[in-house]
Amino acid sequence: MDSSAGYRQLLQQISDTYTQGRVRAVQAVNAQLVETYWEVGRHIVEFEQAGQVRAEYGRALIDTLAADLGLRHGKGFSRSNLIRFRQFYLAYPGLATKGATLSHQLTWSHIVELLKIDDPLERGFYEHQALHERWSVRELVRQKDSALFLRLAASQDKAGIMQLAQKGQVVEQPTDLLREPYVFEFLKIPEPYQLSETQLETLLCDHLQPFLLELGKGFTFVGRQYRVTINGTHHRVDLVFYHRILRCFVLIDLKLGEVQHHDIGQMNLYLGYFANEENVEGDNPPVGIILSRQKDELLVEYATYGMSSQLFVQKYQLYLPDREALRRELEVTLREAGQ
Repeated sequence: MDSSAGYRQLLQQISDTYTQGRVRAVQAVNAQLVETYWEVGRHIVEFEQAGQVRAEYGRALIDTLAADLGLRHGKGFSRSNLIRFRQFYLAYPGLATKGATLSHQLTWSHIVELLKIDDPLERGFYEHQALHERWSVRELVRQKDSALFLRLAASQDKAGIMQLAQKGQVVEQPTDLLREPYVFEFLKIPEPYQLSETQLETLLCDHLQPFLLELGKGFTFVGRQYRVTINGTHHRVDLVFYHRILRCFVLIDLKLGEVQHHDIGQMNLYLGYFANEENVEGDNPPVGIILSRQKDELLVEYATYGMSSQLFVQKYQLYLPDREALRRELEVTLREAGQ
């Protein structure tokens, strides 16, 4: 190794060490900050529970603490922050013994967004997803706004809903990939919209990062308008992905209107081609998803009769879903199950 190469290696080693050290320092500061806020909340709650302040004076206690702590330590002890600290302790009373992962991997900004969720089941889901998928705060907010938990839970039974809350979304089989509906509000298409399937495809590719986030964990982009040639005739799949967890191709076709039976037959053709021509050793059978604005359930049932169980027709929408309607569906499911 000449001196020039040796110097470049030294430079890189020092740079890497410095960068890694800064990351660890930021993580350590964040973990300590989160744990400190939890301790502050604990002090407030234990003071209240010890009977040292009547319930009707609870607000006055927070106001007084905010004023006195603000004089001592500055703006970090505003009334709104103290309310969040108290709420943090009440939502996660076991943080001291069980919360190392939470405090070391999520920032206080993440936790504030989680605390805005009243339902413990829903909060648990977003907590696990943020941890496992390493969501940024912006990604967490987007998934909350798009009602991801409610969309996934709407098609589950009680056991499935509880698993979502306790573990997040676990991808073990093709049906775990599905969401109903998929929401593409990040495209910011104004109403009333007028666009073609090609324009929608282009917009999704131009916004690939949020599109992948909407599709879920494990998707890698392969290409658009992927050519499939059979007996000299060219066909094209709108979008092709590879799912690294399920180890299979995922083919997506976009439809602006209601899906027709020939659209389903075409996707089945693509699945057969990929299974025989594109799969390599170790790949599992491909999955096909047709995304449409509307879906005739009976037509889909009959058109897919006897076909691959890996072919799905799902709805998408360009604007945020009706959160309250989804929540009512969830409440009905839990009530019927005796929750």
